[in-house]
Amino acid sequence: QVQLVESGGGLVQAGASLRLSCAASGRTVSRYSMGWFRQAPGEEREFVAAIDWRGESRYVAYSVQDRFTISRDTAKNTNYLQMNSLKPEDTAVYYCAANQEGTVVSGTSSHYNYWGQGTQVTVSS
Repeated sequence: QVQLVESGGGLVQAGASLRLSCAASGRTVSRYSMGWFRQAPGEEREFVAAIDWRGESRYVAYSVQDRFTISRDTAKNTNYLQMNSLKPEDTAVYYCAANQEGTVVSGTSSHYNYWGQGTQVTVSS
């Protein structure tokens, strides 16, 4: 069983930065690819970024690729979403997800096997 715990969300002003963390636990979680999705009120869940198990291949949504980066510390089984120049439209609950296919860097939520509880990010104007 894999458990994912997100942290780092909060309330910030537009233009600020936040770094979200996702700590993963589980027997083989280090071999999983990881992703971030977000969901705003009344909206569908949206892909943000993903990274393969080695941290070598990354995929970031076009809408945020000039502001957000994804990374992982394999020794700590933790991945990070660095978010810069935040905008009010970035307000959402951000979810970490794990994909057993560690070499697959996917933007499709159904490809992910495990999900965290989410962390709220609120950006005020």
